[in-house]
Amino acid sequence: MFGGRILRALTTRHSFLGFILLTFLFAAGAEATEVIIVGDTQLSPVVHIISGIRETLDKPVKVYSPSYVKDRLKGIAEKEEAKVVVALGREALEEALRLPSSIAVIYDLVITPPVVTRSNTTGFYMATPAREYATIARKYFPSIRHIAVVGSSSLIKTVEGGADPQVIAHRVKNSYELVEAVKKLDSADAILLLPDVSLLTTSALEEIYLFSFRRGIPILGVSEKSVKEGALLALVFDPVNVGRNIGEDASSAIRGADMGQKPPSPPDKFEIFINRNTAEKMKIHVPAELLKKARKTYL
Repeated sequence: MFGGRILRALTTRHSFLGFILLTFLFAAGAEATEVIIVGDTQLSPVVHIISGIRETLDKPVKVYSPSYVKDRLKGIAEKEEAKVVVALGREALEEALRLPSSIAVIYDLVITPPVVTRSNTTGFYMATPAREYATIARKYFPSIRHIAVVGSSSLIKTVEGGADPQVIAHRVKNSYELVEAVKKLDSADAILLLPDVSLLTTSALEEIYLFSFRRGIPILGVSEKSVKEGALLALVFDPVNVGRNIGEDASSAIRGADMGQKPPSPPDKFEIFINRNTAEKMKIHVPAELLKKARKTYL
């Protein structure tokens, strides 16, 4: 009989503990998620940005794909009681801009800052300011005194930033004008091509790289791919660092800061990619210090 009492007591006790555990799990599952991230986690930059956000943001986040939230992001945000939505990429941003302004929107993975009329919105963009290339040239490549930047008017306006006497802009409207403009840049020490897919067609790039090697004028790229193709170097935004910056802004937004008061920002930390084969063919010395800083070099 005594054993039966113990068994009943344990059973009752376990039932009570089970009830407490279920109650806790339900409460945890029902807890509001203040920050929602919309981005395609099949893309490496998205994964790295999210890791940077989680490093900085002392809050749980939920990640949704753009296809999942299409036409229903508002309902998801309301259900989660979200205060901030991080939109990674154009598709995600289009959905986020339809949210009520009480929810802060922070975007990234766009080349240039979009025209946004929605309040409580800010973000980061990927285009590297031309002055960053000028700074690298002044420090490591004394032979590169003048950098010609060639691209569409909108992109040049974005990357020019503060005028740098070392940088000269050349605006073009299409891939034909791009190639013709590059061919006239005999006096340039280096040519920076901006990331405009409508201009940088395969045939245009083939002609530009051919001109570059014939004249010994290095191309400065904007991606690791461009360095693989023959550009001397590229400064590429550091996605983890951008994620940290987004996390800091999200923390401020949760505390009530109006994101509309913060202008969109370019990257402030870069990964360097270098093509040593291009440097050798053009007789350009790449200092050991710069090689050590490079994320990757191609031979």
